[in-house]
Amino acid sequence: MCRNAPARRYNKIIREEKPMSNKVKSLTGGIIEESPYLKSIDLLRRTGVKSRLFGNCVRDLRDDEIALLERQGNLCADWSAVAVVEDFSPAGIYHNTFQGICCLGRFDAAPAASIDSIRLNQGILRSIIIDSEIGSGCCICNVGVIGNCVIGGGAVILNCGTITASPRGTFGNGIEIAVGNETGGREIVSFAELTIELAQAVATGREDKGPADDYRLFAGHYLEHCVTPSGYVGANAIIRNTVTIEDSYIGDFCVVTGATLIKNSTLLASSDERTQVSHGAILTDSCVQWGCEITTMALVDKSVLCEHSHVERHGKVTMSVVGPNSGIAEGEVTSCLLGPFVGFHHQSMLIAALWPQGRGNVAYGANIGSNHTSKAPDQEIFCGEGIFFGLGTNVKYPADFSRSPYSIIATGVDTLPQRVGFPFSLINKPVELPAGISPSLNEIIPGWVLAKNIYALRRNEEKFCKRNRARRAIFDFRVFRPDIIDLMIRSRDALKSIPAVRGVYTANEIDGLGKNFMTESARLAAIDAYEFYMEYYALLKVLDRIESLRAQGGSLDSASVFGAADGDSEWDHARRLIAAEGYGGRALKENLLRLISIVDVIAAATFRSKERDDKRGRNIIPDYDFVNTPAIDDSFVKETMRQSAALTCRIEEILKII
Repeated sequence: MCRNAPARRYNKIIREEKPMSNKVKSLTGGIIEESPYLKSIDLLRRTGVKSRLFGNCVRDLRDDEIALLERQGNLCADWSAVAVVEDFSPAGIYHNTFQGICCLGRFDAAPAASIDSIRLNQGILRSIIIDSEIGSGCCICNVGVIGNCVIGGGAVILNCGTITASPRGTFGNGIEIAVGNETGGREIVSFAELTIELAQAVATGREDKGPADDYRLFAGHYLEHCVTPSGYVGANAIIRNTVTIEDSYIGDFCVVTGATLIKNSTLLASSDERTQVSHGAILTDSCVQWGCEITTMALVDKSVLCEHSHVERHGKVTMSVVGPNSGIAEGEVTSCLLGPFVGFHHQSMLIAALWPQGRGNVAYGANIGSNHTSKAPDQEIFCGEGIFFGLGTNVKYPADFSRSPYSIIATGVDTLPQRVGFPFSLINKPVELPAGISPSLNEIIPGWVLAKNIYALRRNEEKFCKRNRARRAIFDFRVFRPDIIDLMIRSRDALKSIPAVRGVYTANEIDGLGKNFMTESARLAAIDAYEFYMEYYALLKVLDRIESLRAQGGSLDSASVFGAADGDSEWDHARRLIAAEGYGGRALKENLLRLISIVDVIAAATFRSKERDDKRGRNIIPDYDFVNTPAIDDSFVKETMRQSAALTCRIEEILKII
């Protein structure tokens, strides 16, 4: 495809413009008008001035300056094509070749920057500059060619091959990213400031074509602003020991060290969110946001990396959108929409996955990617929030785990194409296969994570909160929130509404079990687990409601507490649950005492969840206790106990006044 194809493709969309849907409008409103990135690109599009960096505040070289530049080993066939700032000095410019129309800033005796504690002098040394502008205070040394580029003030470029750009570049914007179905149908048009929320709105729910069409309209407008006549290296950027940079926007404060190739890409950064591409990495046709890192021979192609994500140790990301704070190392990610906090740190494969909620893990050897039926690569998987794919799992497509958040597919499990609808589940190979059950089915234990591994859930909440470095995306780190509670209610109801009690159940008896079987004991335990945490959620909301009324000086009787609260959608959700489950029929004091007992149970379960690991470890590893922190001293267990005590104190304060 030729360079100008994206712009031409969207011109038709723009001409057929129609009003945007509210959904897309709310997610894209103000981006084009307020984007610092697009405003800096406007600098490259300036016309009617002598210099894009300095406007008309430049002049021709004087004869004495030309003579000194030539004595310092500089060559130029036409010095009249070189403009300089008013206070230009030839000092610091040695052994360079200038070709075409160039513009130079001021380089004085002050150091340009410090790299590895080494101070670098300002100036241009042993480089070829063609049709480019060099900002004031730069340090450029041993660069094969800088061609058709604007270099911002204070940039440092050392020991590089070529930094060039062709006219009408788009810096990796306008690339169609086929997430999910590789043959198409869920395409997301890339742009540098894409968010996961917007990507999800565009890629999913394609039965309504409105949002996708509206997004294309927006992307067309955005792309119009990206078409530029030159490349860009931002102010205070550092580029060194890099082979090739082509048709790219290297933002202010970016750091590029030892990269092999950056082509047709955008790198966004800020002074305290430095984006880095280093150590043999290759970046092509992509957009990389603030604070990201691509390093140690990683490969990123036709993708968008959202803020503070990273790809390292030979990791490969192709045709994908990677959410904030997610990390890929060693493995392969292709045609995926990954949300925040996805951990992917070993050799494994993830293909055609729609995982916008993220917060999950892909363990070593996991093959999440049987998207090719031998006919076409048109199959896909919907992953639920917080899913854990264990070591060596093989997941066959199509698959839908979106209604099974925080579930675990255990080590070595092979799953058939299926839809699973039970959150917090464990899917494992059966220890014993019941009579009449196909050996191809696995065993599912709904609610197992709630009942047996609450430590992991609570730790994830704290871990994600502490590790979040994203500044533009907003996350709700709570595991127990209305949308997940609704999934728990639906699952509990499905487990309760069986036509007849059996020893073993499959999807023939209970919808949502997928290609798995469930025992009667697992059914009963799951009902208990779901109901226990539904009640925990509801009573926490009651406590919050009482404290809010108390702060406002309101009445604390049952009628007031369980009444409506204007504009509080979460309380309205909790009120419906309280009414449906009968918690409102208990006295307030009884509910609060019940909450204390629930908090104590959860704290104890958190401790036991970690203590089980200790017991197993001691039985197997001789010096286990010498290299592991016991559950009683575990920092998260201790924090859980502290939080539980604090919550109990809050409840006891309320009990004194009702």
